[in-house]
Amino acid sequence: MEVFIIIIISYLMGSIPFGLLLTKIFLNKDIRNVGSGNIGATNALRTGNKSIGYATLISDILKAVIPVIFVKIYYTEYLYISSLSVFLGHVFPIWLKFKGGKGVATYVGILSCINIYLGFVFGIVWFIIFFIFKYSSLSSLIGSLSIPIINFFIFKNEVVFFFVIMFVLIFYTHRENIKRLLNRTESKTKIY
Repeated sequence: MEVFIIIIISYLMGSIPFGLLLTKIFLNKDIRNVGSGNIGATNALRTGNKSIGYATLISDILKAVIPVIFVKIYYTEYLYISSLSVFLGHVFPIWLKFKGGKGVATYVGILSCINIYLGFVFGIVWFIIFFIFKYSSLSSLIGSLSIPIINFFIFKNEVVFFFVIMFVLIFYTHRENIKRLLNRTESKTKIY
């Protein structure tokens, strides 16, 4: 019974659409009508208000950290189930007809809870790729691909399949970005 409660609470925490809420409250805009229409931090930056963009980023990370840390401490055996539920809540929120964000910030929160070093690895890879190419989507894809590889070869963790699943999900949420990257029509992102 407790596993179902953990799944539901983790999903509901993940499904809080901070990008939508913050832009609605502080800018009186619907983020779904801005830029890519996505509710995540990268699109929140496109509102022209960097504070809203960074607040969305931090909120999307924290909405993963809070339930996953709790589960890691009290129900360790359900850590990966909780992590996946939080991620799916962000990507497929019930409140928005299952049309959510791409899950990258939420994934960073999950990674940092599972293994802080993996969170750092993702961040370092993301910034290196972003510094070179200036595409948030490409940085996110390569960052998420690096995690199962690093985890397998360096940390030798038996849960590599979890990180492979997460990469596949992030690849799925970025399918339109991948098309634009291949067609060279993807827009570059300014994060400063």
